[in-house]
Amino acid sequence: MAQIHPNAVVEEGAILGEHAKIGAFAFIGSQVVLKDHVEIMQGAGIYGDTVIDEGTKIYPYAIIGMPPQDIGYKPEDDVKVRIGKNNVIREFVTINAGTHHGNGTTRIGNDCFIMIYSHIAHDCQIGDHVIMANNATLAGHVEVGAYTVIGGMTPIHQFVKIGEGCMIAGASAISQDIPPFCLAEGNRAVVKGLNAVGIKRRFETADIRALQHAYRHLFRGTGAIKEAAETLMQNEKNEKVQQMCRFILETKRGIPFERITK
Repeated sequence: MAQIHPNAVVEEGAILGEHAKIGAFAFIGSQVVLKDHVEIMQGAGIYGDTVIDEGTKIYPYAIIGMPPQDIGYKPEDDVKVRIGKNNVIREFVTINAGTHHGNGTTRIGNDCFIMIYSHIAHDCQIGDHVIMANNATLAGHVEVGAYTVIGGMTPIHQFVKIGEGCMIAGASAISQDIPPFCLAEGNRAVVKGLNAVGIKRRFETADIRALQHAYRHLFRGTGAIKEAAETLMQNEKNEKVQQMCRFILETKRGIPFERITK
């Protein structure tokens, strides 16, 4: 049975899973679904068509599911937030619902750690195991791949795609797409190299060496990066390299990078 503090507000129609816990002065709207063992702490507010999956913890004063900050939004729009399992969403985080002209749903994967004052705007798609440090901010329609880390005080422009396993340095500003497994930093940020720490934690030696070779091929010389990616895809069958090349070939905002000169 859910534990509800007597000073919390849970509107009629909300669905609370087994052992869900609602703290003092929290607000749970009528369309909200909280699965088993979800905890909503003091003063947090969960609004709209929002579903939060098992084991996720929402810390004090986070606000989730409010309408998008989009001038085209209408109250009758069918927009949603979907948050996966075992996430930690810290104090004062804001996560907005999607838009009718986007995909309609802002989505957070599983096992993410969203730190204080971070913002996730409408229609963002966040993969599993993503970390957003304090004050990281995502504009609308941003996509972030699994196992990516976004440093504190970093804004990301709308429609940008961040690939799997990236490291975005703190106080950067991202306005173009960052390929999987890369490190980016600066204002405006550019790709500086591979996310060496991240790939060593997750991948076998063969994958690491293949990615190192691929990075040199892609970012050395004066040729177009998409042409280099096409050539590499034909000659390198490693799955991680193929993933990086596909991302580069599909980018619409372009890849910001510094060419290797050595």
